Amino acid sequence: MAALIDAIEIKRKSVFELDEVPYACLEADVSSPTARGGQTLVRLKMRNLLTNAVFEKSFKAGEKFKEPDLELVPASYLYSDGDGSHFMNQESFETLTLNEDQMHDALELLIEGTLLQLHLFNGNPIGLQLPIFVELDVKYTEPAVKGDSSAGSVTKAATLETGMVIKVPLFIKEGEKVKVSTETRDFVSRA
Repeated sequence: MAALIDAIEIKRKSVFELDEVPYACLEADVSSPTARGGQTLVRLKMRNLLTNAVFEKSFKAGEKFKEPDLELVPASYLYSDGDGSHFMNQESFETLTLNEDQMHDALELLIEGTLLQLHLFNGNPIGLQLPIFVELDVKYTEPAVKGDSSAGSVTKAATLETGMVIKVPLFIKEGEKVKVSTETRDFVSRA
């Protein structure tokens, strides 16, 4: 049987199960009672790991939650089709599939072979955790015009191999690999 977690023990980045759904805690705030006999309340800002919905809810300090059967497994991106996006579990070599809702906008950062982590809940894939950076080829960008560099941090648009458009420095040319932050979707450096 899964371990039980008291509401007051839940901190930022903790995961817990409520009504058979896994949640991640984004913020936790403990309110001590002001009157004698009052109850200590824990206000949680939490993300539903199945739907990605974020909301706040208060619980009594002694309420208990199950520890979810949540696992992160290393996987590599294979391809996407009408059935969803397919990944290979790097430990079992099993193919796992995420649907469009579970992928959100991650496809614009993925090329075949990209290594990442898949979230499994009760053995089923429910989402993914991208690496901090990905390296992508620049498929199209305007050539730099001589004399444009005088303004310091001047940028131009670049279309990457996945179709995503980002701002890059003027010295970046078509065919170069660039490092992109998966969190901010910004150019980091040449790869």
